[in-house]
Amino acid sequence: MKTETIRVHTGHSDSVYDITPQCEEFARAASGGGDGLLHVYVPHATAGVAVIELGAHSDQDLLTVLTDLLPADDRWKHAHGSRGHGRSHVLPAFVAPFTLLPVVSGRLALGTWQSVAIVDLNADNPDRQVRLSLVG
Repeated sequence: MKTETIRVHTGHSDSVYDITPQCEEFARAASGGGDGLLHVYVPHATAGVAVIELGAHSDQDLLTVLTDLLPADDRWKHAHGSRGHGRSHVLPAFVAPFTLLPVVSGRLALGTWQSVAIVDLNADNPDRQVRLSLVG
């Protein structure tokens, strides 16, 4: 298994951050042009990984749904940090902190409109690590 950790700055507001290029580059290099499985994992309690279309405002639609489902208000028992911070700790139950993707001939086998993205609602921690692991 080959593993690499990349760093991502998601910003100080709700975001869907595209990491497809980094995943593609790692898959190409780590697979040596062969086949395998790419595991993408964000080791944070307040972020997730989504495979989603990003070019047609689906990222904004996802954030709208998450805002409706997990509002940034004072209802959360986990209440340190910015207002509504507790919702960030609930996010990984809806957007898992990992995904598993096929690699075929050194390339991610994504669908035509699919991208790999970090979903982050935590304005208090804009700096994220993403662990990429390839099993050949």
